[in-house]
Amino acid sequence: MPRTLPLILSLIDSKDISGKKSSSSVYFELLSRHGSDGIIEMGKESDHAFAAGYQGSRAVRTWRERMNTLENNHFIITKQVGNERYGYVALIHPSTAVQRLLEEKRVPAIWMSAYLHRKLETKEPTYEKRMEKLEAAQNVVPITAAKNAKHSVPITPFKRNRKI
Repeated sequence: MPRTLPLILSLIDSKDISGKKSSSSVYFELLSRHGSDGIIEMGKESDHAFAAGYQGSRAVRTWRERMNTLENNHFIITKQVGNERYGYVALIHPSTAVQRLLEEKRVPAIWMSAYLHRKLETKEPTYEKRMEKLEAAQNVVPITAAKNAKHSVPITPFKRNRKI
């Protein structure tokens, strides 16, 4: 869980993002359900609504409105399955969501300075550092034995400073 989560939740609930509707409890509920891959196979909408703090006859309707707010503001991506509007939900990394909102000029400067300060404090990578790391990982060529290679050399791990 990101150490910047309290700031992320306050941004989600800000007037610039959610208007008069608080959506952070829905985001937190989704965050608590995901595995390490950020994908949630959704259950009953009423269970999610209740876990997010919504009760009564309008609970599911209110929860759906908040899900729509989260999706429109780049915090989640949803996938319909059959008649289920929310069959799967993918959580977008918070720094990616913040970056997109920043590009849309929807993040207050005072919030952004607090967010960047907290990232430095906790040593969480910035959006730019995450993208550099992702790009570097995509440029890595896996070592595999070629099927039609003229010479086949077994690939074995070796220690540093070991002469070959």
